[in-house]
Amino acid sequence: MHLLPWEYGVRNLWRRPLRTLLTALGLTLVVFLLLLVLSFVRGLETTLSTSGDPDVVIIHSVMAEDNLENSAIADSVPTLVKAELAEVVVSHGPNQAVSPEFLVSSVIGEGGDDRHPSLAVIRGVRPEVFLVRRRAFLEAGTFPQTGEVLVGRLAATKIGIDPAQLAIGQTLNIEGQPRRISGRFAAPGTFLEAEIWCPLDDLKLQMRRPNDLSIVAVLLRPAADRKEQLGEIDYFCRFRRADLELRGSPESAYYDTLRKHYEPLRLMAWLLVALVGLAGGCGAINTMYAAVAGRVREFAALQTLGFPRRALILSLLQESVLLAALATLTATLLALLLLQGLAIRFTMGAFALHLDPLAILVGCGVGLAVGVLGALPPAVRALRIEVAAALKAI
Repeated sequence: MHLLPWEYGVRNLWRRPLRTLLTALGLTLVVFLLLLVLSFVRGLETTLSTSGDPDVVIIHSVMAEDNLENSAIADSVPTLVKAELAEVVVSHGPNQAVSPEFLVSSVIGEGGDDRHPSLAVIRGVRPEVFLVRRRAFLEAGTFPQTGEVLVGRLAATKIGIDPAQLAIGQTLNIEGQPRRISGRFAAPGTFLEAEIWCPLDDLKLQMRRPNDLSIVAVLLRPAADRKEQLGEIDYFCRFRRADLELRGSPESAYYDTLRKHYEPLRLMAWLLVALVGLAGGCGAINTMYAAVAGRVREFAALQTLGFPRRALILSLLQESVLLAALATLTATLLALLLLQGLAIRFTMGAFALHLDPLAILVGCGVGLAVGVLGALPPAVRALRIEVAAALKAI
């Protein structure tokens, strides 16, 4: 089959620069919106999958269900865990990896100004929290003392304020009580980064629950048999301390439950991806119909010169795919620059948008598919016109 030269299709893109530019901008917007939705889905999925440490078990109240803030257990549980589960818990010298924690959603305001209050997750902790929460580390400042707080790297996003207002030394109001920010911590890839940490006993007193805890997080020995360890914890909760009404749940299992809870949201996001791709395909088809309609005589002339219709279709596909590839690359670069790592607020806190290879592959695949599908229908329709009739077309 005698094909049109490669340069012919490339030159045609620049014969109508305004139309080419507008078409490229439209395709770029479509692919960028696709990547925006995909980065949200992948960011949420990644955060949910990495927030749960497979070696951490959470001991909580049997009534807590899927919300650990509803859990209320006796503050004697950490001492009992250290005494009766010492064989399954990691030890660092005299310090055991057992973290008593108190969780509450609280109204906060910055700098003594409560005109714009916001909800945030407050976690009461002790220094041993870093023995259990292995992804968390102190990024700057010091661990909080009485009247102080430690803010997560994404706490400002969750609260909805300028990060500069959560700088070390600034004041943050929690339930009307001012607290000095003593430091900042990071926990990459987890929801912990959107939290605010207070000294455990200090927060319990403020919330008027001096004898309560929400959970006790323990880090299991990695080299031991995991089923045996979980069985030991389950026996401790159900039989040895049945009066305390405790339950032990692997942290990864807890976040797996949350992932199922947000499954409808994920399905809606993927449906939005499909709808955006479909809308982009329809727009591309309409644009190509307009572009091809003005070239009917050109195609007829090329056929009289001996070029078969399949060669003309391939040339139109070349033009459309080149334009779609340019738009897709532009949209991908913009998404990597503007979206990658961008923190957004969420019901559980905040997380960063994430463009991983899967998201980029889907976005680029849809962009190129729009280029192919947008060119085929108008090309086939235009080339069905008889050559004699096409030569007389205006």
